[in-house]
Amino acid sequence: MFTGIVEELGEVVAVEQLEDASRFRLRGPLVTEGARHGDSIAVNGVCLTVVESGDGEFTADVMAETLRRSSLGALEPGSRVNLERPMAVGGRLGGHIVQGHVDGTGTVLERTPSEHWELVRVGLPAALARYVVEKGSITVDGVSLTVVEVGDDWFTISLIPTTLALTTLGHKGPGAPVNLEVDVIAKYVERLLGPNAQETGK
Repeated sequence: MFTGIVEELGEVVAVEQLEDASRFRLRGPLVTEGARHGDSIAVNGVCLTVVESGDGEFTADVMAETLRRSSLGALEPGSRVNLERPMAVGGRLGGHIVQGHVDGTGTVLERTPSEHWELVRVGLPAALARYVVEKGSITVDGVSLTVVEVGDDWFTISLIPTTLALTTLGHKGPGAPVNLEVDVIAKYVERLLGPNAQETGK
């Protein structure tokens, strides 16, 4: 489990295209410290498994399903990425519960700068819109954020200077894709209150 508090702005070193997957080599000296084969690291909000690590870099295999559901397929050498290690047992939950299971991708629509923050409007896939609520939590490229406003197919977020400086969200302009993970609690509530609950009269 992750918290959506990015630890490091890393970089894609190499991408190897396989028949039905891709292998990424990424640089992240902080998140690879003590990393071993089989450990998890979130890359732009996608939970990936470490295959090899050393010298501040790690490799991870990305299967076709992940490439289809996320924006990782658009990454190339030199791309910057948000990196986060899983939360340790007993650690602080600084953001919100983030699984690293991307639900889909959105698109940056516009950015409105202010003196101390920046308002960003993000296009939202119709299938995810029902899970996004004003003042609720959403993960954008692995960053835990609070929703400011919600439309039928968009939402806005406010980015503070720290987020602008230390994550990919400070550099993505209109048209850029972003990974989205909605609040998992909302999905469980929907499931519990769906047709099965109605059939039992609850």
